[in-house]
Amino acid sequence: MASAGRTPEWTRALVLKKCAAEAKPVYHDAVLEKRPLRQLQHGEILVKISAASFNRRDLWIRLGQYPGLKFGSTFGADGAGTVVASADANDSLLNKRVFLTPMRGWESKPDAPEAESGFGILGGGGNPPLGTFAEYVIVEKNQVIRSPDHLDDVQVSTWPLGGLTAWRAAVINAGASKDQNILITGIGGGVALLAMQLCLAKGANVYVTSGSEDKIRKATSLGAKGGANYKSQNWPSQLATLLAKNGNKSAKIDAVIDSGGGDIMTRVGSILKMGGKVVVYGMTANPQIKFTMREVLRNQRLIGSTMGSHKDLIDATKFLSDNRIVPVVSHVLEGLEAAEEGFELMKRGDQFGKIVIKMDGRIGAKL
Repeated sequence: MASAGRTPEWTRALVLKKCAAEAKPVYHDAVLEKRPLRQLQHGEILVKISAASFNRRDLWIRLGQYPGLKFGSTFGADGAGTVVASADANDSLLNKRVFLTPMRGWESKPDAPEAESGFGILGGGGNPPLGTFAEYVIVEKNQVIRSPDHLDDVQVSTWPLGGLTAWRAAVINAGASKDQNILITGIGGGVALLAMQLCLAKGANVYVTSGSEDKIRKATSLGAKGGANYKSQNWPSQLATLLAKNGNKSAKIDAVIDSGGGDIMTRVGSILKMGGKVVVYGMTANPQIKFTMREVLRNQRLIGSTMGSHKDLIDATKFLSDNRIVPVVSHVLEGLEAAEEGFELMKRGDQFGKIVIKMDGRIGAKL
């Protein structure tokens, strides 16, 4: 076995524990535990996690609203750090900065995972049986990707799950390209912001919605053309005015990237071009989407988009590096002991960007 020094025998990890049966509403516990590290097997490496970031699914897991929960499993799909040991001698990854691929079961098939079952996401479940909210993680060496040199580990930790989801929704499914008009709903969340940054790097004109005027202003400062508050009944008309101001009176949206669901198709119908797309990667507003004959006659398309493949993540990370995109970080928490604060921040939903746990004061630096 190759290592960068003495190999640790223990790790601390934030673990999912079942809440008391009488707890109403359900809110499972997140408990910090000390756990032994087993011996590395062939093809495995040990990553010292420098930073791990929250996703909305971490909160859903505690609320008991996510499928495939496994009590005793470690939280976290996103993590970045340094390879400190390998089962294989002379491993070129040793001492290199990496991030963990956040899923298993989708390698390269263009449309969907290779198998109907078998797709799984890190953290809170049994497939795969690991999570990133830990000081050290044992992982297959072919399930890490080298971290972009222009980002530090806090920034890198915000990328894997959200970046993959955003890439597939914005680039593969929405087909964002130069001079297109793209609408991204619910700006402020990690995926929505990454989707905006990817679209801007592609040369698209980005418009946004949010329930917060402050978030719209922040998105505009990052390059969006403008936005509308979805709490206003006439937000589509407000966007139509912006489109006319920035283009011409007949300007339309080419594609919508949405996380809300519900009435999104009917609400954007008047500003979405004929043949335009609505790509939905979440349904936080309503788990059903209304689709009427009007959309059929206008050849408007509704596309579901979930995560992406290992190949997609490699392609997306190259694009991130080539365009030197820096993910937006909202809050940095010090140590696993501060994880509860992260869950509370997610409950409030007022963050702009990702919430990150920094494991110690020595964050892997960008070059």
